[in-house]
Amino acid sequence: MYLLFCLCLSLVGTYGWSDNRQRKFKDDFLFGAATSAYQVEGAWNLDGKTENVWDKYFHQHPEVITDGRNGDVASDSYHQYKRDVELLRELGVDFYRFSISWNRVLPTGFSNIINEKGVQYYDNLINELLKYNIQPMITLFHFDLPQTLQDLGGWANPLSIEWFEQYAHVVFNKYANKVKYWITINQPNDICIDGYENGKWPPAVDSKGIGAYICIKNVMIAHAKVYRLYEKEYKNKYKGSVGIALAVNWLEPLNNKTENVEITEQYREFMLGTFINPIWSKEGDFPRIVKDIIAKKSKEQGFTRSRLPTLNTEEIKLLKGSSDFLGINHYTTSLVSRSKTQHPSPSFNDDVGVQLSKRSEWKMAKSPWLASAPYGIYKVCIHINLKYDYPPIIITEHGWSTGPGLQDDDRANNLREYMKAILLALEDGTNLKGYTAWSLIDNVEWVAGTSERFGLYEVDFDSEEKTRTARLSAHVYKRLIHTRVVEDNWKPKSMKMKISDRKYKEPKVDL
Repeated sequence: MYLLFCLCLSLVGTYGWSDNRQRKFKDDFLFGAATSAYQVEGAWNLDGKTENVWDKYFHQHPEVITDGRNGDVASDSYHQYKRDVELLRELGVDFYRFSISWNRVLPTGFSNIINEKGVQYYDNLINELLKYNIQPMITLFHFDLPQTLQDLGGWANPLSIEWFEQYAHVVFNKYANKVKYWITINQPNDICIDGYENGKWPPAVDSKGIGAYICIKNVMIAHAKVYRLYEKEYKNKYKGSVGIALAVNWLEPLNNKTENVEITEQYREFMLGTFINPIWSKEGDFPRIVKDIIAKKSKEQGFTRSRLPTLNTEEIKLLKGSSDFLGINHYTTSLVSRSKTQHPSPSFNDDVGVQLSKRSEWKMAKSPWLASAPYGIYKVCIHINLKYDYPPIIITEHGWSTGPGLQDDDRANNLREYMKAILLALEDGTNLKGYTAWSLIDNVEWVAGTSERFGLYEVDFDSEEKTRTARLSAHVYKRLIHTRVVEDNWKPKSMKMKISDRKYKEPKVDL
């Protein structure tokens, strides 16, 4: 029944769900905006902060950055945080998702030394948000591992679980009394596959077919340990919620050929199920098909055991239910077909055996990987609802990239169309609690530098103050938050932004 439904769902046209009825977000639906520490803070070596893996990688390999601009200064949110909070007030959001720089708080990476200036920075930011009843949503880890820990193996070292738990303990002790929303780890899919398999991202480890799987187990266990830590020591007292944010783009078959339908279902299990299944499935553990494929290939390749580390009974129990909500970072949709390319063996690409493409009619963003396919977010929600029994969901990232410029009609239109799909997902029973725009301001978009702009607010990176200016999309988002409906043709009378007159509410956290 489920597979038949998924097959039928994959045949729905891009706008086949559309009708003319106006839908409205309920009053308790939360709206927010997001950034991450490395991408906006700057001050890379000020006030006791030490080097992280991105600092080292970009300093050693400036040639990999499209426009040469790294995160040393970035948007200078370290000094401009009050202006950033003012932007959030202008939009009228309920919450601000940001991450903590591990080595700004713990300069050695370990909990033996706490950098009070780093702690004070986040205290100041949190207090400024709460002053205006904007709820902080803190991500503990958003890609920027302290270099001291990477020198010891990083996420490939099982001790990384303990290091992360100790770091989280310090942060919870400092801020749990003020912060109700927590995300443990952002996109473990990308941390492990890009960082330990392909060598594309820091730490740029090229350990094909092995490193990514070691990383995946350690990161997932680290998440669960931190969830249980909060559950045991803080939840009863502070009533907060702890989740994890996964990259969950939609994957559908290129066409209706049986081989492409089958390989798509298999690829979803590798890219989504590997991270969702251990927490939300009834049986727990990594998906059976993922375990079987890697074990079979490992044996054929001469390994004495599967390259995918096993989860023992205790670890399966630890992971099951270890999240109060599922954070979905969703941007695009890809078409999946069986790969005709011979990949290195062993490798993750050889294990999954797929080729990805886009439909020619989809509008492309500035980022070469980002195509607009709004129905994909609806299909993701339905897939998760049926497979994992309607878990609480927060869309923790969604956005669109352009070049510089304030008249970003493409971003505004992308926002509108995805919001329509989200409204339909809500209507069809998705337990969706909130939406987070990526990003509040232009940032350093990793190896793209500042050549790809995701901000609702443009940043003038050449100005000393890193001046922020509202784009059209900021006005459209503000209007949507205020009216709770999507208005296709609405335009602001003026591009000047004012503080929202929206009455803030205390968000519910009992997810």
